[in-house]
Amino acid sequence: MSYKVLGSNETYRGKILKVTVDKIEMPDGRAAYRETVIREKNAAAVLPVLADDRILFVRQYRHAFRELLLEIPAGVLNDGEVCENCVIRELEEETGKKAGRIEFLCDIYPTVGFCTEKISLFFAFDLTEGKQKLDEDEFIELESYTLDQAIEMIYNGEIKDGKTIAAIFAYKSKHI
Repeated sequence: MSYKVLGSNETYRGKILKVTVDKIEMPDGRAAYRETVIREKNAAAVLPVLADDRILFVRQYRHAFRELLLEIPAGVLNDGEVCENCVIRELEEETGKKAGRIEFLCDIYPTVGFCTEKISLFFAFDLTEGKQKLDEDEFIELESYTLDQAIEMIYNGEIKDGKTIAAIFAYKSKHI
């Protein structure tokens, strides 16, 4: 199967993304339109495991859903930054914890239907105290739960974030 972009029109450009409407030629020759949200930078996220095997989470407001959501720490890569450095930085900034060891899990495309966002997922172990440094518009509460509690929270709708769910199930698969 082949698809061909016949034209692209940028309809919006903001601080972290832009939106395009593309005219494409489908495999049968017909034309169709696709809207795409293009993330200007990739992101990385980390599932931090405390010394007692509990998982450390951040709870923060997500305006798109008008909810306080429970998530793993994550952030956008700075210019020229590699994913490993991003998760180490974001972990300390959001939780005040430094990672003694990180382990790459996988890359995910959380919203393949219309968005180019790519998130690299990691685990963090051997955590030590660091210094929390939140952005001026960032308000975070820290919470920790066992793996079993986290899985139950997925099933009862308390954890809804895709990257967090993927990391929790991967952790269960790899480390139990």
